Amino acid sequence: MNNKTIKGYWSNGRFVKPEEIAAEEPGPPSKTQLKAEADEKQALGEALLTLRADLMGRLDLPEKLLDAIAQAKKISNFEGKRRQMQFIGKLMRPLDPEPIRAAIDEQKNGSAQLTLQLHLAEQWRDKLIASDDALGAWLTDHPDTDSQQLRALIRQARKDAKPEKPGEAPRHAKSYREIFQLVRQALSPEE
Repeated sequence: MNNKTIKGYWSNGRFVKPEEIAAEEPGPPSKTQLKAEADEKQALGEALLTLRADLMGRLDLPEKLLDAIAQAKKISNFEGKRRQMQFIGKLMRPLDPEPIRAAIDEQKNGSAQLTLQLHLAEQWRDKLIASDDALGAWLTDHPDTDSQQLRALIRQARKDAKPEKPGEAPRHAKSYREIFQLVRQALSPEE
């Protein structure tokens, strides 16, 4: 006789093997899972109270939920606010949480595209101040730029960047910031 022990269990008069256990479909979610999902939706609802109007508009939320959020913003009583937040959580249960999470994340961390544009504008500003070749490249890429104004700003930024005393850090004056604004405006997509 084989001394190997086979793991498994008896169910409804038959022996169920481990590979069959893995293949069984999971049952309905437990009460604990349902409660955790409800709590998560309620927390997302609370975060919606602080969401900017432009991001809220993109979400395409049901009118009833928008009304409940507007009412929750007006309630100052602790118990009344708690009950309203529970109601918002209930209204959010059928909704997909991913777009809401994305909007909250965008408000919290900023848009990745906006961050990229700002970094690119900073890089161009630094190149323009550092090199005359960069000015030629900029004017080739962006011919609608006021070249006379940009040249004057670059000259002033270079002049301001020279330390007055040895050992001082270079200072960045108004022209430095104006170059950044000019570059950022030229790089931003037409709205």
